[in-house]
Amino acid sequence: MDKESLLQRIARASQGEQGLILPDHEPLVPAAVLIPLIERPSGMHILLPRRTEHLRRHPGQISFPGGRMESDESVEAAALRESQEEIGLPPERVEIIGRLGSWRVTTGFIIYPVVGIIQPPVRLKLDPREVAEIFELPLSFLLDPKNHKPHIVEYGGKKHELIALPYGDYFIWGATAGMLHRLYRTLAGQSV
Repeated sequence: MDKESLLQRIARASQGEQGLILPDHEPLVPAAVLIPLIERPSGMHILLPRRTEHLRRHPGQISFPGGRMESDESVEAAALRESQEEIGLPPERVEIIGRLGSWRVTTGFIIYPVVGIIQPPVRLKLDPREVAEIFELPLSFLLDPKNHKPHIVEYGGKKHELIALPYGDYFIWGATAGMLHRLYRTLAGQSV
């Protein structure tokens, strides 16, 4: 998929709210994440950090770089700031192409995913307190619907069917998989 197609389809997905399981928390804490895309000779890839095992929330899980927004910053600024802090991604190397609506999660956050294209070359420097490693998920893998698997979780005494993306040694699930699934549907031209 070329950059122009990405731009057009992401622009159509910038509205709307989804969630895994709506939390009881009020008010929700705003957070922003970056869905970082990078062009490689083999095609477009998505950079995904794996969180360190010692973190209190979501240890060892696959995520996007991001976090809590500061009161005076935009969604895009927060996503870029957090990406620089967590994976050393210089903000000036990222071209923001849009948002994927918002997500409510069980931990009381409302997350705003921002899609950006990284301008190579770029040298990343992971924060070892937060990020154990980073890997690249080929966009072609994401765009193949057979890679989107059902995943059952129990929350609040009820079972919920979510989406998971098993990729090699990585198991991508939860909000990250949900946002990736929304990106897939957006790029595939499906309603979200």
